Amino acid sequence: MADKSRRERQVLEGLKVVELATYVAAPNAAAVLSDWGAEVIKIESGRGDPTRRTFAGMPHLEGNPVFEFQNRGKRGVVLDTGKPAGRAALLRILSDADVFITNLRPAALKRAKLDYDSLKDAFPRLIYTIVTGYGLVGEGADLPAFDAAAFWSRGGVAGAFTPKGHEPPACRPGFGDMFCGLSTVSATLAAVIERQSTGRGRLVETSLIRAGVFAIGWDVSIQLKWGKLASQRTRKEMLDPIGNFFRTADGRWVGVFPRDGRDEFGHLVKVLELEALAADPRFATGRARAGNVAALVEALDAGFARLTLAEVGARLTEADMIWGPVNLPRDAVGDPLAEAAGCFVDTVDGDGVAMRQPASPARFPGANDGPRGPAPRLGQHTRQVLAEAGFGEAEIDALIAEGAAA
Repeated sequence: MADKSRRERQVLEGLKVVELATYVAAPNAAAVLSDWGAEVIKIESGRGDPTRRTFAGMPHLEGNPVFEFQNRGKRGVVLDTGKPAGRAALLRILSDADVFITNLRPAALKRAKLDYDSLKDAFPRLIYTIVTGYGLVGEGADLPAFDAAAFWSRGGVAGAFTPKGHEPPACRPGFGDMFCGLSTVSATLAAVIERQSTGRGRLVETSLIRAGVFAIGWDVSIQLKWGKLASQRTRKEMLDPIGNFFRTADGRWVGVFPRDGRDEFGHLVKVLELEALAADPRFATGRARAGNVAALVEALDAGFARLTLAEVGARLTEADMIWGPVNLPRDAVGDPLAEAAGCFVDTVDGDGVAMRQPASPARFPGANDGPRGPAPRLGQHTRQVLAEAGFGEAEIDALIAEGAAA
């Protein structure tokens, strides 16, 4: 199977991407481009991307699925771009690149003369993609940022998820980075298309905070239009008590999501064999139900509590209602619908150990859209990539000897 997939064309075949980035959002974007066929060269310092050490304090765990997920299929090069020879080597690698992706802070890039203004004249066709916390202008332009700070907290996402009077939920690791990574992929590829017409590259900038605001775009559009927004509601405060989460007899939660134009309340009480509720004046109309939310939720809770997830799921499907189990990750990885949608891929890590990973978020039927190989070991391809950039063996030895490469 592996040999067959290697022979299938990939949609971004021929696109060369150079990544100078750490942690999640920018490496994630480059990893998606790699899955889809781009050649991605990951430039690291001698210490390496910090995600290489995510599980360093847990020696009982084997492997590093996070680093593999963010960096699979790339080639790894170690350069010290703070040294003139290391910077010059990076520029040689960039000489035939299509895309440069970085998330180093703008001031650091400017000091190293690796910012867009320093490179645009030397590489007029280069698409220069920078991922930031808060954009390239204003007082936040050079602030350090993680997704938990910029996307989740300042971007309004955590606040949107927090019911009034409750504590804000914590951001799951890398959650906002995934949103920002996908926006970075789409923006970069838009610039690739533009270059086909203009023949010139451009600066592309994405930010964690902008991705966060866009992710809650419904809420933000309401806030901008009317200057106010209803807060997140608990189960017994929902405007529509039917659109809610309920616990089944086997301890699983299931979400039910009504749609317009159907008697969803009538369908649900039939599913639960609670038709008497439809005759109750407290629940007879939508307005009445909205005024008696807590009582209706308690009545529906009793109906769900008599059925297992499998039983209620079958009935909801038969009634053509929109529903979904509240899966934990351990449930999601075994969900047959996730499997059928292609949510997972089989690959190997750098030691050749078979592993399963999340797939990139799109399919290209008839093409290979999966990983091109494992994540690189630190500096694994330094010599190979430098040779491809035109360095002779003696020159590579000299770069390594002076610490400009490793």
